[in-house]
This record gives sequence, structure tokens and C-alpha cells, in this order.
Amino acid sequence: MLLRALVLFAAVARSGDGVPIDYTVEGRGEPALVFVHCWNCDRHFWDAQLRAFRRSHRVVAIDLAGHGQSGKGRKDWTIEAFGDDVKAVVDKLGLKRVDLVGSSMGGSVALDAARKLGDRVVVIVAVDTLQNVEQKAPPEQVDKLLQEMTADYKGQTTKFIGENLFSPTTPPAVRKRVLTVATSASPDRSVAMLRAAMLYDPVPPLGEIRVPIRAINSDKYPTNVEANRRHIPQFDVALMKGAGHYLMLEDPGRFNALLADALSRFEKPPE
Repeated sequence: MLLRALVLFAAVARSGDGVPIDYTVEGRGEPALVFVHCWNCDRHFWDAQLRAFRRSHRVVAIDLAGHGQSGKGRKDWTIEAFGDDVKAVVDKLGLKRVDLVGSSMGGSVALDAARKLGDRVVVIVAVDTLQNVEQKAPPEQVDKLLQEMTADYKGQTTKFIGENLFSPTTPPAVRKRVLTVATSASPDRSVAMLRAAMLYDPVPPLGEIRVPIRAINSDKYPTNVEANRRHIPQFDVALMKGAGHYLMLEDPGRFNALLADALSRFEKPPE
């Protein structure tokens, strides 16, 4: 019975706009862990986490629309639409208690999904994001970056990721994997998604969220705990020193230990 309970299966849910959302499910136990990947990534970036947590939790990994095996036919690429993707999967599985684990853009998606899922959410774990919710990307800088990326998608995407998201210790295999996935994506979709991610303001949804929020961040960029707690009193952070942006890939063992610690602090049996 245990082996059957742990078996992995893939399925499809329909998001609010009808786009098919592919996901995988494995393991057993509550709350379920729902993993949400970053921009130009896919659900397999979480494979090491699914293996690590499937004996203690039901683990769910989602391909957001436009990524991996999910549908590409979306009209508006917004964080709110991605939040609908997550909700569609949680609804289809009938999950009553979930922990949302979102990396980078996936952290913003987790915030939007949490608003929509309400009291079904136990904790949000934001991975290498929420460094400072008061710091906004200047629109003119975003426009310049995206114009350059539109003109030379592969070259500018490689430059953007290499300069901003890798660290000196990022393993070569991780660099290759990330760049292969990112540069093979549709330029039009990728630019639209990156615009949505960079201009997304997390402060309004944070005003509606009351569950604990724990960030697991690299120290490549500082995390301003004081600024965050002005908007998220329940915010906390654990730093993974010396890593780049893709924590779950760069050092899965260290990342999994930090994730397990975060879950142990906040998961409580339902009353």
C-alpha cells in the first residue's frame, strides 16, 4: 500500500481561461506541498524536492501556462493568470490544506494563489524573492531591458541570467540547464512574462494574506527584513549563503534542510 501511495502520476487541470495546466503528484500526507517554478523554468526544477518530501507530504509540481508541458495559448501573461493555474490544480485535486512553495516569479504567483485559496493555505515559502517589497523596478529600466531582449532574445537572455541570477559557485551543469530551458522558450511569451514579473507589486495581495511567509533567499542580494515586516508582520527569512538564484538546483541538500525547517515551524494539525 505504501508503494502505491507514493507513486507519481501526471494529470491536467484547466485554468480559469481554459488553458491546460500539466502537473505531477506523488506521495501522501498533509499539508500538500505545491511547488511553483520561476520564470522560464518548469516543474522538473523541483524534482529533488519531490523525492525528498514525498514520504511526509503529498507533493505537487505544476507547469505554469507557457512553460513545460502546459498550454501556450494564453492571451494575457499576468501573475494573476498564473495564480489561477495554481488554484485550478489545487481545486482539481481537492486539496484542503496546502503549503505553497514558489521560486522567484513563482513566489509572486504563490501570493496571488494564496489570496484565491484563502484558509486552505498553511504557509507560503518564497524562494529567492521578496528581498524588499518596497523596492520597485523603474519602468523605464524594465522597458529598456525588454526592448534589448526582444531584439536579441537568446543573447540578452543569456546575459541577463548570467549577470543577475548566477553566482560564482553556481555549478556548470545548473548554468547549462537553466540557459538551455530559458533560451529555447518563445521570445514573445518570455518577454511578456518577464514584464509581468518585474512590474508586479506584491504589497496589495500581502495586505490580504495572514498566513506565515518564510523566504529562503540567497545572500547574493540583501533581504530587507525591516522593510518587509512593515507590510508582512509575519515575514521571516533563512539565508542560503554563497548560492545564486536557483537554490533548489544548486545545492538541493542544503535547500531541502531549510525548507524542512520552515515547514516544521508552521505546520500544525487542523483543529
